[in-house]
Amino acid sequence: MSEHRAVLLEEALAALALRPDGIYVDATFGRGGHSRAILARLGPSGRLIALDRDPEAIAAARRIRDARFVAEHAPFSALAQVLERHGVGQAHGVLADLGVSSPQLADPARGFSFRADGPLDMRMDPSRGESAAHWLARATEQQIREAVRGYGEERFAKQIAKAIVAARAREPIRRTEQLAAVVAAAVRTREVGQDPATRTFQALRILVNRELEEVALMLPQALRRLAPGGRLVVISFHSLEDRLVKRFLRACSQSGLPADLPIRASEMPQPALRILGRATRASAAEIAANPRARSATLRAAERTNAELDPAVLNRALSEHGPDAWRS
Repeated sequence: MSEHRAVLLEEALAALALRPDGIYVDATFGRGGHSRAILARLGPSGRLIALDRDPEAIAAARRIRDARFVAEHAPFSALAQVLERHGVGQAHGVLADLGVSSPQLADPARGFSFRADGPLDMRMDPSRGESAAHWLARATEQQIREAVRGYGEERFAKQIAKAIVAARAREPIRRTEQLAAVVAAAVRTREVGQDPATRTFQALRILVNRELEEVALMLPQALRRLAPGGRLVVISFHSLEDRLVKRFLRACSQSGLPADLPIRASEMPQPALRILGRATRASAAEIAANPRARSATLRAAERTNAELDPAVLNRALSEHGPDAWRS
């Protein structure tokens, strides 16, 4: 199994501003890099609740023997339910490390990578939902084109969709090696150093796991559960999810009223979030040690004492939800 290194570890811990007696949520346990570091900084009365939708990650989490720690097999969208089950009304910090993990990419049996042949699965939770192979077998050419263009930001989406439909008419596309070969034949030019299948595999993974929908459902739940002064820290790995996070945080850090109203700033309703500095990216040293960190972006915000304005939250959800990449 590939070693999993927690990306932007020290930066995430600093952004959480951990208090020894605090209650924290690691919304993506992975292989526990962030969780173990958080536990090391908590005192005897601190608590950490971890979530992950991958059964293998949860198996790794349950090897941690610590009374302050509990792990649940659950997706982002179940965050509020998980906290409710564990009697947590408010948390002092929520950390969400988005995307796919190194062990998932490294295991050919999971079907996430085109670098080794395996079943074309791509589900983060193999016990639920539809695999990439099943979706490709039933999707129309238009649906494939829209997914590859939208979720993969692939300019050759039309050619790729046409090639996939033609290839599956000859034989079912059930292996990663098959799909990679079909895409390579359809894409004649590509950026130096990038495999032609990169964007298509990303698109299918996002679609199969409903990744943007899960993030969009998690963000307001985390906001509602944060105690005043609590921190929301999100690490993203591609522009679609980072754009979603950025727009949501920005919307919830504004008052919701037009800036040109003839009232003093002190009379304006205060927003529910305060954005903490600019986006943070990995250092050259971290990228050299862990190339996966190259695309990582960390954004953080702090819950204020202000009441959460339902109108602002509803607007943030409607304008900056899972389809934010379309605009």
